[in-house]
Amino acid sequence: MAAGLTALREGLRIVPYYWGDTHGATLAAGGASLPAAPGGTSRGPAGPDPEEETAARWAALYADPYAELALAAAGATQGAERPPGTLPPDQAIRARLAALAAQGDEAAEELGPGLGHAATDLAAHHLLGPAAEALTPDDLAHLAARSLTARVIADALDRDAPLVPTGDSRDAVAERLAVALGAAPRGTERGVRSLMLRTAGSMASRAVLRRRRALTEAAHPAAADILRYLSRGEAVRTDLRELVAGLEPPVTLVGHSLGGIIALDTLITTPLPQVRLLVTAGSQGPFLYESGSLPSLEHPAPLPPHLPDWLNLYDPRDLLSYLGAGLFPGRVTDVRVDSRQPFPASHSAYWTNPEVYRHIVDRLP
Repeated sequence: MAAGLTALREGLRIVPYYWGDTHGATLAAGGASLPAAPGGTSRGPAGPDPEEETAARWAALYADPYAELALAAAGATQGAERPPGTLPPDQAIRARLAALAAQGDEAAEELGPGLGHAATDLAAHHLLGPAAEALTPDDLAHLAARSLTARVIADALDRDAPLVPTGDSRDAVAERLAVALGAAPRGTERGVRSLMLRTAGSMASRAVLRRRRALTEAAHPAAADILRYLSRGEAVRTDLRELVAGLEPPVTLVGHSLGGIIALDTLITTPLPQVRLLVTAGSQGPFLYESGSLPSLEHPAPLPPHLPDWLNLYDPRDLLSYLGAGLFPGRVTDVRVDSRQPFPASHSAYWTNPEVYRHIVDRLP
């Protein structure tokens, strides 16, 4: 986050507050209460919006990065014979995948680690041969690139990675990988021109099953952190007040998710004149207030006059982001940012989205 802000405004002093190290919750038994993973490798109703359809298709690919490969293989002509002396149609793509694997993660570094491993696995996949029989080399390269991109992002979600790329970065990587795998350049695609058109809906249940443990492991610590904060939050608020007290004004507090709740609660309970702007991203503060769960303010009481300007950033696909302007008219500015990622990736994609930094810098005092 610091690099994103200082790139747009020189001279900013970024002071981190790692509240989770001291006040975060943990699973004391290492997740012993979580069910074992099953075997095997948006907000609102669905509609015709192409962006929503694209997010749904990528969500299906995150659930099973080899789904398109299986569909393509199923469409191959069974028992087709090749002329004598011709090479298997999958030989070229396997060689390019091996070369990509040898480069490690360099070709998709903005996605995080894992490309080399993903390319090695895909190069050895038994369905690559039948898929190559059914598709043109160009279409196979794009399919393989989407599979690699989805695999790296899915693995990041399984690790509960703190940062997930936006949809624009994802699509740019997929296009770049497709070219590396032999496709003709055709520009970054904002959709998934693919077999997923027929399968996104039917894969929804499999997505839940495959990711049940990963989502549970990611959600339980977060839920526990919130419950711990709601019951014993004074210590974390005290630490934040002490940190702010030692800073020169003007100060801007920026909080993501529970961090936004903590910042809001602290500013409501204690006037901190150094703070001139509150920024929340993907935060549940408004929801807690409306549901009567915000410790510092009970609905329908208004925000205190001393609360500074409040910029609330939300992603329409982030199911953990909420709106504040309807609850506090004239006191909150809700700004929509779109990572073009499905949930839960959308909840971790704020700090890889340049749009987020532009909105913050435009409001800095």
